[in-house]
Amino acid sequence: MKSENTNKLNQLSPEELGKLFPISLVEPQAEWKLLFEKEKELITSIIGDHAIRIEHIGSTAIPNIKAKPIIDILVEIPNNTSIKDEIITLMKTKGYIFILREDRPPAYLSFLKGYTNKGYKGNIFHIYMAEKEHTTLWDRLYFRNYLNEYGDIGKEYELLKESLAAENKYNREAYTSGKDVLVENVTQIAKQHYQKV
Repeated sequence: MKSENTNKLNQLSPEELGKLFPISLVEPQAEWKLLFEKEKELITSIIGDHAIRIEHIGSTAIPNIKAKPIIDILVEIPNNTSIKDEIITLMKTKGYIFILREDRPPAYLSFLKGYTNKGYKGNIFHIYMAEKEHTTLWDRLYFRNYLNEYGDIGKEYELLKESLAAENKYNREAYTSGKDVLVENVTQIAKQHYQKV
């Protein structure tokens, strides 16, 4: 992605970003898993051994529920500042938009693909990179696995997302925060469940 597109996106208000990238849920797509696998290979080719493990997370990793057509990917990287700086440079060179995220401390790396100053273009990816000690992020695997195992909880989650999407089509922050209580509750249940198994 060209730097001027990134600069323009960085200058937009949350309201402007919401209008440019509205919330839209679609039926589950078989291609989501394939898109993840291809992007996983690409990430590995870019940062090499710095990618310790790569996981498909988010709703597109849960078959049978509606989702925004955005592939969320979580990458474990070393807890090393110089390596993180190298990763940022390598990913930006390949056209990814870099954002240092501080919403779930400690800070972690985030890379976006598929965003332009005119809206979405092509397949859309959110890539999060953090060390294994970043439990807030890695706990997402418990949530994913539990919803894959218990379809009724997945459907409950889908209904909540549909309601929030209808109310907050242009407000990504409200849509996301509206899911927090359910996600946290299910994650805690899932952690207890899998630690007993």
